[in-house]
Amino acid sequence: MSTLSIEIPDSVLLASGQSREEFLGEAKFLLAAKLFELGRLSSGKAAELCSMPRAEFILKVGRMGIAVADLDDEELQREFPGG
Repeated sequence: MSTLSIEIPDSVLLASGQSREEFLGEAKFLLAAKLFELGRLSSGKAAELCSMPRAEFILKVGRMGIAVADLDDEELQREFPGG
């Protein structure tokens, strides 16, 4: 396992209104979500990065407006015939 260190000024933690653990958890989720959105990580690997079940990760990024499926027109027609 690799470790990434980021210095976070105390003033940023205070401004966020979160504990250190809450801030780090959210930061890990947002990093995973962005890497998933960019296609750099699968939903499974992104969920693993932020220590979250895959289904929960998919629901959470979906609520953020991040597309969880990238279907072309042909795939959409197969999935949703008559639509």
